[in-house]
Amino acid sequence: MVVGVTLALIAAVGYGLSSVMQALGARKAARENSADHRMSTATGAPSLRSTAATAMTGVFIVGAIFDVLGFIAGAGAARMLPLFLSQTIVAGNLVITAVLGIRLLGIRLHTQDWVAIGTVLAALLILGAASQPHTAGATPRSLHWALLLATLVLVGLSIYGVRRMGPAGSVTAGAAAGLLFGAVAIGVRVLDGIDPFSLPTMLADPAAWVIAIAGASGFYLHTVALQLGAVNGSTAALVVGETAAPGIVGVMWLGDSTVPGLEWMALAGFTFAVLGAVAVALFGSAEAERSADENLASTPELDESFTVPADCSSLEHPPESRTGPAWWVDSLSERLHWR
Repeated sequence: MVVGVTLALIAAVGYGLSSVMQALGARKAARENSADHRMSTATGAPSLRSTAATAMTGVFIVGAIFDVLGFIAGAGAARMLPLFLSQTIVAGNLVITAVLGIRLLGIRLHTQDWVAIGTVLAALLILGAASQPHTAGATPRSLHWALLLATLVLVGLSIYGVRRMGPAGSVTAGAAAGLLFGAVAIGVRVLDGIDPFSLPTMLADPAAWVIAIAGASGFYLHTVALQLGAVNGSTAALVVGETAAPGIVGVMWLGDSTVPGLEWMALAGFTFAVLGAVAVALFGSAEAERSADENLASTPELDESFTVPADCSSLEHPPESRTGPAWWVDSLSERLHWR
Protein backbone atom coordinates (compact mmCIF):
# COMPACT_ATOMS: atom_id res chain seq x y z
CA MET A 1 0.00 0.00 0.00
CA VAL A 2 2.95 2.33 0.67
CA VAL A 3 4.10 1.95 -2.95
CA GLY A 4 0.61 2.76 -4.22
CA VAL A 5 0.34 5.89 -2.07
CA THR A 6 3.79 7.02 -3.24
CA LEU A 7 2.78 6.59 -6.87
CA ALA A 8 -0.42 8.56 -6.26
CA LEU A 9 1.59 11.40 -4.72
CA ILE A 10 3.95 11.44 -7.71
CA ALA A 11 0.92 11.60 -9.99
CA ALA A 12 -0.45 14.57 -8.03
CA VAL A 13 2.81 16.49 -8.41
CA GLY A 14 3.06 15.64 -12.12
CA TYR A 15 -0.50 16.73 -12.87
CA GLY A 16 -0.15 19.90 -10.80
CA LEU A 17 2.98 20.98 -12.64
CA SER A 18 1.43 20.14 -16.00
CA SER A 19 -1.68 22.24 -15.29
CA VAL A 20 0.32 25.39 -14.64
CA MET A 21 2.73 24.86 -17.55
CA GLN A 22 -0.09 24.13 -19.96
CA ALA A 23 -1.87 27.25 -18.75
CA LEU A 24 1.30 29.23 -19.51
CA GLY A 25 1.31 27.72 -22.99
CA ALA A 26 -2.35 28.63 -23.51
CA ARG A 27 -1.70 32.21 -22.39
CA LYS A 28 1.34 32.52 -24.64
CA ALA A 29 -0.50 31.22 -27.71
CA ALA A 30 -3.47 33.53 -27.04
CA ARG A 31 -1.25 36.61 -26.84
CA GLU A 32 0.74 35.74 -29.95
CA ASN A 33 -2.39 35.09 -32.04
CA SER A 34 -4.80 37.62 -30.55
CA ALA A 35 -5.40 39.26 -33.95
CA ASP A 36 -6.14 36.00 -35.78
CA HIS A 37 -9.93 35.49 -36.01
CA ARG A 38 -9.38 31.82 -36.87
CA MET A 39 -8.31 31.16 -33.29
CA SER A 40 -11.90 31.09 -32.02
CA THR A 41 -15.28 29.80 -33.11
CA ALA A 42 -18.39 31.92 -33.61
CA THR A 43 -19.32 31.40 -29.94
CA GLY A 44 -15.88 32.45 -28.72
CA ALA A 45 -14.61 28.96 -27.89
CA PRO A 46 -11.04 28.05 -28.92
CA SER A 47 -10.82 26.57 -32.42
CA LEU A 48 -8.79 23.47 -33.28
CA ARG A 49 -6.18 25.83 -34.78
CA SER A 50 -5.95 27.63 -31.44
CA THR A 51 -5.57 24.40 -29.50
CA ALA A 52 -2.86 23.23 -31.92
CA ALA A 53 -0.98 26.52 -31.50
CA THR A 54 -1.16 26.12 -27.73
CA ALA A 55 0.11 22.53 -27.90
CA MET A 56 3.14 23.63 -29.95
CA THR A 57 4.49 26.05 -27.35
CA GLY A 58 7.60 24.86 -25.53
CA VAL A 59 6.22 25.30 -22.05
CA PHE A 60 3.08 23.35 -22.96
CA ILE A 61 5.23 20.47 -24.21
CA VAL A 62 7.06 20.40 -20.88
CA GLY A 63 3.67 20.30 -19.19
CA ALA A 64 2.66 17.38 -21.40
CA ILE A 65 5.74 15.48 -20.25
CA PHE A 66 4.66 15.96 -16.64
CA ASP A 67 1.18 14.79 -17.72
CA VAL A 68 2.68 11.54 -18.98
CA LEU A 69 4.60 11.11 -15.73
CA GLY A 70 1.41 11.69 -13.78
CA PHE A 71 -0.50 9.20 -15.91
CA ILE A 72 2.05 6.43 -15.46
CA ALA A 73 2.25 6.93 -11.71
CA GLY A 74 -1.52 7.27 -11.41
CA ALA A 75 -2.07 4.07 -13.40
CA GLY A 76 0.15 2.17 -10.98
CA ALA A 77 -1.70 3.65 -8.01
CA ALA A 78 -5.08 2.71 -9.52
CA ARG A 79 -3.99 -0.93 -9.75
CA MET A 80 -2.71 -1.04 -6.15
CA LEU A 81 -5.18 1.09 -4.17
CA PRO A 82 -8.96 1.46 -3.89
CA LEU A 83 -10.01 3.99 -6.51
CA PHE A 84 -11.60 6.26 -3.91
CA LEU A 85 -8.15 6.56 -2.29
CA SER A 86 -5.84 6.69 -5.31
CA GLN A 87 -7.97 9.23 -7.18
CA THR A 88 -8.44 11.42 -4.12
CA ILE A 89 -4.69 11.54 -3.48
CA VAL A 90 -4.19 12.50 -7.11
CA ALA A 91 -6.63 15.34 -6.37
CA GLY A 92 -3.80 16.89 -4.36
CA ASN A 93 -2.54 18.29 -7.67
CA LEU A 94 -4.97 21.13 -6.96
CA VAL A 95 -2.61 22.40 -4.27
CA ILE A 96 0.39 22.29 -6.61
CA THR A 97 -1.61 24.12 -9.28
CA ALA A 98 -2.79 26.81 -6.87
CA VAL A 99 0.61 27.51 -5.28
CA LEU A 100 2.53 27.59 -8.56
CA GLY A 101 -0.28 29.62 -10.11
CA ILE A 102 0.50 32.41 -7.65
CA ARG A 103 4.09 32.65 -8.84
CA LEU A 104 3.77 31.91 -12.54
CA LEU A 105 0.24 33.03 -13.50
CA GLY A 106 -0.35 35.95 -11.16
CA ILE A 107 -3.37 34.20 -9.63
CA ARG A 108 -4.46 35.61 -6.28
CA LEU A 109 -5.63 33.25 -3.58
CA HIS A 110 -7.72 34.50 -0.68
CA THR A 111 -8.38 33.17 2.80
CA GLN A 112 -11.34 31.05 1.69
CA ASP A 113 -9.21 29.48 -1.04
CA TRP A 114 -6.58 28.39 1.48
CA VAL A 115 -9.27 27.06 3.82
CA ALA A 116 -10.72 24.98 0.98
CA ILE A 117 -7.30 23.66 0.02
CA GLY A 118 -6.55 22.82 3.65
CA THR A 119 -9.86 20.97 3.83
CA VAL A 120 -8.84 18.83 0.86
CA LEU A 121 -5.49 17.95 2.43
CA ALA A 122 -6.99 17.12 5.83
CA ALA A 123 -9.66 14.99 4.17
CA LEU A 124 -6.97 13.05 2.29
CA LEU A 125 -5.30 12.14 5.59
CA ILE A 126 -8.60 10.95 7.04
CA LEU A 127 -9.42 8.95 3.94
CA GLY A 128 -6.01 7.31 3.86
CA ALA A 129 -6.28 6.22 7.48
CA ALA A 130 -9.61 4.52 6.82
CA SER A 131 -8.66 2.70 3.61
CA GLN A 132 -7.29 -0.78 3.18
CA PRO A 133 -5.30 -2.26 0.27
CA HIS A 134 -7.16 -3.19 -2.89
CA THR A 135 -7.79 -6.89 -3.49
CA ALA A 136 -7.62 -7.77 -7.19
CA GLY A 137 -10.53 -9.63 -8.75
CA ALA A 138 -11.94 -10.42 -12.19
CA THR A 139 -14.60 -8.13 -13.62
CA PRO A 140 -17.35 -9.13 -16.09
CA ARG A 141 -16.71 -8.21 -19.73
CA SER A 142 -20.11 -6.49 -19.83
CA LEU A 143 -18.73 -3.85 -17.43
CA HIS A 144 -15.88 -3.16 -19.86
CA TRP A 145 -18.29 -2.65 -22.77
CA ALA A 146 -20.56 -0.44 -20.64
CA LEU A 147 -17.56 1.70 -19.71
CA LEU A 148 -16.63 2.11 -23.38
CA LEU A 149 -20.19 3.10 -24.36
CA ALA A 150 -20.42 5.62 -21.52
CA THR A 151 -17.06 7.09 -22.55
CA LEU A 152 -18.12 7.57 -26.18
CA VAL A 153 -21.35 9.28 -25.14
CA LEU A 154 -19.53 11.55 -22.69
CA VAL A 155 -16.92 12.55 -25.29
CA GLY A 156 -19.57 13.49 -27.83
CA LEU A 157 -21.72 15.48 -25.42
CA SER A 158 -18.75 17.24 -23.81
CA ILE A 159 -17.11 18.47 -27.00
CA TYR A 160 -20.44 19.61 -28.45
CA GLY A 161 -21.48 21.35 -25.24
CA VAL A 162 -18.18 23.14 -24.61
CA ARG A 163 -18.01 24.45 -28.17
CA ARG A 164 -21.57 25.77 -27.84
CA MET A 165 -20.91 27.46 -24.48
CA GLY A 166 -17.89 29.45 -25.66
CA PRO A 167 -15.95 31.40 -23.01
CA ALA A 168 -18.38 30.31 -20.27
CA GLY A 169 -17.40 26.69 -20.75
CA SER A 170 -14.08 26.59 -18.89
CA VAL A 171 -15.29 24.89 -15.70
CA THR A 172 -17.59 22.62 -17.73
CA ALA A 173 -14.66 21.56 -19.90
CA GLY A 174 -12.63 20.88 -16.76
CA ALA A 175 -15.41 18.75 -15.27
CA ALA A 176 -15.79 16.77 -18.49
CA ALA A 177 -12.03 16.21 -18.64
CA GLY A 178 -12.15 15.00 -15.04
CA LEU A 179 -14.87 12.47 -15.79
CA LEU A 180 -12.87 11.20 -18.74
CA PHE A 181 -9.71 10.92 -16.66
CA GLY A 182 -11.82 9.04 -14.12
CA ALA A 183 -12.85 6.66 -16.91
CA VAL A 184 -9.16 6.18 -17.68
CA ALA A 185 -8.53 5.20 -14.04
CA ILE A 186 -11.39 2.70 -14.12
CA GLY A 187 -10.14 1.34 -17.43
CA VAL A 188 -6.64 0.87 -16.04
CA ARG A 189 -8.06 -0.87 -12.99
CA VAL A 190 -10.11 -3.44 -14.93
CA LEU A 191 -7.79 -3.87 -17.92
CA ASP A 192 -7.06 -7.50 -18.80
CA GLY A 193 -3.65 -8.73 -19.96
CA ILE A 194 -1.57 -7.05 -17.24
CA ASP A 195 -0.78 -10.01 -14.99
CA PRO A 196 0.30 -12.16 -16.70
CA PHE A 197 1.21 -9.72 -19.47
CA SER A 198 -0.43 -10.43 -22.82
CA LEU A 199 -0.56 -7.71 -25.47
CA PRO A 200 -3.23 -9.43 -27.62
CA THR A 201 -5.46 -9.87 -24.56
CA MET A 202 -4.93 -6.25 -23.59
CA LEU A 203 -5.75 -4.87 -27.05
CA ALA A 204 -8.87 -7.03 -27.30
CA ASP A 205 -10.22 -5.58 -24.05
CA PRO A 206 -12.70 -2.66 -24.50
CA ALA A 207 -11.06 -1.10 -21.43
CA ALA A 208 -7.91 -0.50 -23.51
CA TRP A 209 -9.93 1.59 -25.95
CA VAL A 210 -11.49 3.46 -23.04
CA ILE A 211 -8.00 4.41 -21.86
CA ALA A 212 -7.00 5.66 -25.33
CA ILE A 213 -10.22 7.53 -26.18
CA ALA A 214 -10.89 9.00 -22.74
CA GLY A 215 -7.25 9.94 -22.25
CA ALA A 216 -6.94 11.81 -25.56
CA SER A 217 -10.35 13.50 -25.25
CA GLY A 218 -9.74 14.45 -21.61
CA PHE A 219 -6.39 15.98 -22.55
CA TYR A 220 -8.06 18.01 -25.31
CA LEU A 221 -10.87 19.24 -23.07
CA HIS A 222 -8.45 20.15 -20.29
CA THR A 223 -6.42 22.17 -22.80
CA VAL A 224 -9.58 24.00 -23.90
CA ALA A 225 -10.46 24.70 -20.26
CA LEU A 226 -7.04 26.27 -19.70
CA GLN A 227 -7.34 28.29 -22.91
CA LEU A 228 -10.61 29.71 -21.61
CA GLY A 229 -8.73 30.96 -18.55
CA ALA A 230 -10.28 29.49 -15.39
CA VAL A 231 -7.14 27.69 -14.21
CA ASN A 232 -8.05 26.97 -10.59
CA GLY A 233 -11.77 26.61 -11.27
CA SER A 234 -11.39 24.19 -14.17
CA THR A 235 -8.74 22.21 -12.31
CA ALA A 236 -11.01 21.90 -9.27
CA ALA A 237 -13.90 20.75 -11.47
CA LEU A 238 -11.55 18.25 -13.08
CA VAL A 239 -10.59 16.96 -9.62
CA VAL A 240 -14.24 16.38 -8.72
CA GLY A 241 -14.90 14.45 -11.91
CA GLU A 242 -11.83 12.24 -11.72
CA THR A 243 -12.37 11.52 -8.00
CA ALA A 244 -16.09 11.05 -7.40
CA ALA A 245 -17.02 8.84 -10.36
CA PRO A 246 -14.19 6.29 -10.01
CA GLY A 247 -14.67 6.17 -6.24
CA ILE A 248 -18.35 5.30 -6.60
CA VAL A 249 -17.70 2.74 -9.34
CA GLY A 250 -14.92 1.15 -7.28
CA VAL A 251 -17.11 0.68 -4.22
CA MET A 252 -20.21 -0.50 -6.11
CA TRP A 253 -18.70 -2.81 -8.74
CA LEU A 254 -14.97 -3.36 -8.14
CA GLY A 255 -14.86 -4.51 -4.54
CA ASP A 256 -13.10 -1.48 -3.00
CA SER A 257 -13.52 -1.35 0.77
CA THR A 258 -12.37 0.35 3.96
CA VAL A 259 -10.97 -0.81 7.28
CA PRO A 260 -13.82 -2.60 9.11
CA GLY A 261 -15.54 -0.18 11.47
CA LEU A 262 -14.06 2.92 9.79
CA GLU A 263 -16.53 3.23 6.95
CA TRP A 264 -17.82 6.48 8.42
CA MET A 265 -14.30 7.93 8.44
CA ALA A 266 -13.71 6.99 4.81
CA LEU A 267 -17.05 8.51 3.79
CA ALA A 268 -16.28 11.71 5.71
CA GLY A 269 -12.81 12.00 4.20
CA PHE A 270 -14.04 11.40 0.68
CA THR A 271 -16.97 13.81 1.07
CA PHE A 272 -14.89 16.66 2.47
CA ALA A 273 -12.19 16.15 -0.17
CA VAL A 274 -14.76 16.54 -2.94
CA LEU A 275 -16.51 19.46 -1.21
CA GLY A 276 -13.16 21.18 -0.70
CA ALA A 277 -12.45 20.94 -4.42
CA VAL A 278 -15.91 22.28 -5.24
CA ALA A 279 -15.30 25.20 -2.87
CA VAL A 280 -12.10 26.11 -4.68
CA ALA A 281 -13.99 26.06 -7.97
CA LEU A 282 -16.72 28.34 -6.60
CA PHE A 283 -14.33 30.74 -4.88
CA GLY A 284 -12.23 30.95 -8.03
CA SER A 285 -15.04 32.08 -10.32
CA ALA A 286 -14.14 35.79 -10.14
CA GLU A 287 -10.45 35.01 -10.50
CA ALA A 288 -11.29 32.90 -13.56
CA GLU A 289 -12.78 35.92 -15.32
CA ARG A 290 -9.73 38.06 -14.55
CA SER A 291 -7.37 35.32 -15.73
CA ALA A 292 -9.33 34.85 -18.96
CA ASP A 293 -9.22 38.58 -19.71
CA GLU A 294 -5.48 38.60 -19.06
CA ASN A 295 -4.92 35.89 -21.67
CA LEU A 296 -5.68 38.38 -24.43
CA ALA A 297 -4.52 41.56 -22.70
CA SER A 298 -1.80 43.51 -24.40
CA THR A 299 -0.11 44.10 -21.06
CA PRO A 300 -0.06 41.60 -18.18
CA GLU A 301 -1.95 42.97 -15.19
CA LEU A 302 0.29 41.95 -12.33
CA ASP A 303 1.20 43.88 -9.24
CA GLU A 304 4.33 46.00 -9.04
CA SER A 305 6.40 43.37 -7.24
CA PHE A 306 5.77 40.71 -9.86
CA THR A 307 6.53 41.47 -13.50
CA VAL A 308 6.66 38.10 -15.23
CA PRO A 309 5.10 38.51 -18.69
CA ALA A 310 2.07 36.29 -19.22
CA ASP A 311 3.50 34.78 -22.39
CA CYS A 312 6.70 33.65 -20.60
CA SER A 313 8.79 35.69 -23.01
CA SER A 314 11.40 38.09 -21.68
CA LEU A 315 12.22 39.62 -25.06
CA GLU A 316 10.20 42.73 -24.22
CA HIS A 317 11.22 42.70 -20.58
CA PRO A 318 15.03 42.91 -20.28
CA PRO A 319 16.65 41.80 -17.01
CA GLU A 320 17.12 45.31 -15.72
CA SER A 321 13.33 45.92 -15.81
CA ARG A 322 12.48 43.07 -13.48
CA THR A 323 11.51 43.86 -9.94
CA GLY A 324 10.60 42.04 -6.76
CA PRO A 325 11.62 38.69 -5.33
CA ALA A 326 10.21 36.63 -8.20
CA TRP A 327 13.11 37.21 -10.64
CA TRP A 328 13.84 33.48 -10.69
CA VAL A 329 10.49 32.85 -12.37
CA ASP A 330 11.59 34.94 -15.37
CA SER A 331 14.75 32.85 -15.59
CA LEU A 332 12.72 29.63 -15.49
CA SER A 333 10.37 30.97 -18.15
CA GLU A 334 13.32 31.81 -20.41
CA ARG A 335 14.62 28.27 -20.13
CA LEU A 336 11.21 26.92 -21.09
CA HIS A 337 10.81 29.34 -24.02
CA TRP A 338 11.93 27.01 -26.81
CA ARG A 339 10.24 28.65 -29.78
